[in-house]
Amino acid sequence: MFYIVEVDDYVRVEPKLFGLPTAESVDKQLKETYENYYNKELGQVVTVIGILDIGEGVIIPGDGAVYYNSTFKLLVWRPVLQELIFGSIEEITSFGAFINMGIIQGMIHISQTMDDFVSFSKTNSLSGKSSKRNLKSEDLCLARIVAISHRGDEPKIGLTMRQPGLGKLEWIKEDQIKKEKDAQKLLKSQEKEIKGKRKKK
Repeated sequence: MFYIVEVDDYVRVEPKLFGLPTAESVDKQLKETYENYYNKELGQVVTVIGILDIGEGVIIPGDGAVYYNSTFKLLVWRPVLQELIFGSIEEITSFGAFINMGIIQGMIHISQTMDDFVSFSKTNSLSGKSSKRNLKSEDLCLARIVAISHRGDEPKIGLTMRQPGLGKLEWIKEDQIKKEKDAQKLLKSQEKEIKGKRKKK
């Protein structure tokens, strides 16, 4: 889920940026510092939205940089359990698939790709035994976050596509069409039944 976060922190501006106006040097340093930054509490930083306030600079002996107490806004993405995500399949492996969620990558275990017995095929795709459905690289999918763990610099995000309304977009469309056809069949059979009862009367 995306959030706008207000942060109050000392920004360490490196000497290479000293020739610029203070606001510009702090802005450049923030963008450089927070680009691709991830923190468990904060989330994945998408971009620096803007600087709200820059305090006086402080020089610490033995460090060539200047520290500015600054308040700024960040756009961040933080994974939330049960959140629906949209993305494209980036890589297929024998144990599942990796999905690019735009900001970060998630992993779908082979058992969570579809409600079927799934196998890894020679064509580098995952195939369902009964459904004959295939999942391959670049397929667009809708999935749900079911696990989040934090080890190292990035979170490990576990996804599922086995729940109704999830999966490859083509599968979702196929399921919707089938559901509509089944509903129409049921309606027609109910209408026949009602007509049959009326004739008996």
